[in-house]
Amino acid sequence: MNGKAQALFDPSGDWVALVTQDWRYRMVVPGPGQYSGIPLNLAAKQFADNWKAADYTAAGKACAAYGAPALMMAPTRLRISWQDDNTLRVETDAGQQTRLLHFRDPAPGAASLQGDSKAQWLAPPLVMNFGGGGGPSAAPAPKYGVLRVSTNNLQAGLLRKNGVPYSDKTILQEDWMLNSLPGAGEYLTISAIIKDPEYLRADYYVAPVFVRESDASKWQPAPCTLTAAR
Repeated sequence: MNGKAQALFDPSGDWVALVTQDWRYRMVVPGPGQYSGIPLNLAAKQFADNWKAADYTAAGKACAAYGAPALMMAPTRLRISWQDDNTLRVETDAGQQTRLLHFRDPAPGAASLQGDSKAQWLAPPLVMNFGGGGGPSAAPAPKYGVLRVSTNNLQAGLLRKNGVPYSDKTILQEDWMLNSLPGAGEYLTISAIIKDPEYLRADYYVAPVFVRESDASKWQPAPCTLTAAR
């Protein structure tokens, strides 16, 4: 069975970031030395202290802040669709990036900003129903669970637009969850763990949240930049 047929929820559609976590570092470009919340080691701090946005921009590396480990924390909109039955396509208007979440092993290739993402549906254990009332005419049980995504084969990039680095050894692990609130719409939460043995002294946890939009009328494609929030 393919990834689309096994889906525990449908993430396709249009979404906008609900910026509640780390608002100061997501909606305003952080200044030098503003590394709070990220478990940097000494090598990462030295890298960031010597980093200059102008040098990266001149070298054509403005998109270094839009790699998979940082992309979902951007104040962006998402456009999610099924590229095929085994591939979810996730586009952002900020930085105009595209992530592909593969339910089959992706073809090997060169390292990239978005890396190689392997996806799988994880459902909780079944709960036995001893109350009766089953049978052929019973309504199908509702589906619950998460979309787990593991990403590697990444190019080195930036966790923040003030030079906080991550290396090409970084592994990104995400659990995507859909929640519906009566009268308040649908929310997509992405609980992520960023592991980097080169620049982080501990795992870095983030949990960006997105709210479903009714259409794509507010979609605003913008190029990569290191001098503005999006």
